[in-house]
Amino acid sequence: MPTTLTIAADSLPARLAARRPDSHKGDYGSVGILGGSPGMVGAVLLAGRAALYCGAGRVYVGSLDDRLTLDPVCPELMIVAAEAIPALSSPACLVIGPGLGLSGGARRLLANALRVEHSLLLDADALNLIARDAELLAALTLRRHGISTRTIITPHPGEAARLLGVDTGAIQADRESAIRELVALTGATVVLKGHASLVHSPGQPIWRNTTGNPGMAAPGMGDVLAGMIAALQVQGLGLEHAAVLAVWLHGQAGDDAVAAGCGPAGLTASEVVGFARRALARLQSSDKEG
Repeated sequence: MPTTLTIAADSLPARLAARRPDSHKGDYGSVGILGGSPGMVGAVLLAGRAALYCGAGRVYVGSLDDRLTLDPVCPELMIVAAEAIPALSSPACLVIGPGLGLSGGARRLLANALRVEHSLLLDADALNLIARDAELLAALTLRRHGISTRTIITPHPGEAARLLGVDTGAIQADRESAIRELVALTGATVVLKGHASLVHSPGQPIWRNTTGNPGMAAPGMGDVLAGMIAALQVQGLGLEHAAVLAVWLHGQAGDDAVAAGCGPAGLTASEVVGFARRALARLQSSDKEG
C-alpha cells in the first residue's frame, strides 16, 4: 500500500526552475484546451486564463462554440474552432474536457486526443464520456504502455464514481482506496479533487493536500486547476510533480483570496486565477532568497 505524503509549502517535491534572461516564450511550452460547447464556453476560458497566469508560453483554446473568437480579458489566448486546434510544439500538454459536453462531436475530439504522443490531461466531460464508453476507456488504458507518465486525469468524486461504477458515497468513504483503483484502471496519474485533494501516480506514494477552503466549492474551480497543471508541466515538471504543485498552489490561491476578503461565500474561480499567479510569484521569490 503506498505511503501517504503531505502536500505543504515545505514538502513540495519540485519547483519551477528560474527563467533565463535570454529565454523566449517557446521555452515555456504550449498548452491546448479543448471543450467549450455552447453554454459552457466559460470553462475553456477559465482553463486557458489559468494556464497563461501560471506561465505557459503559448495557450490555444479550441472551442466547440464557433461564436467564441476572442477573450477580452485575456486576448493573449489563441482561440480557434475545436477541430482546428494546431499541433502543439513541444513541450506540450493538451487538456480536454472543460465544458466539452457529451455530443458525438465531443466524443470524436476525445478519441483523437487519446492518440496524442505528448502530455494529455483529461477532465470533466472527457471523463464522463470515458466512463460510459468501453472503447474510449480501452484507448486510455493503452496510453500506459510507453507514455503513462504523460497522462493525467482529474476527477471530482462524482466523475470518479462513474469511472469505477460505484456511487459517490463509496468514493468519499475511502478516498485513498478510490484513487488507487483509478490509477490501476487507467494507468494514469490521478488527481482526486475535493477536500484534501489527493494525487497519485503509478508506483508512487499518494500525496494529500493541506491547502484550500469551502469557498472553493464553486463553479469553474476544476477548470482553473486543469489549466494550472498543464502550464506547470510544460514548463519542465513531470506530471506528478506538476499536479502536486498545482493542487497546493490552487488551494493556496483560494486561501489567499479568502484572507483578502473574497469569500468564502461568493469566491469565484476567476478570482482564484489572479491569486494563483501571486502565490506562484511568492513561491519563486522565496526560492531565490533561499
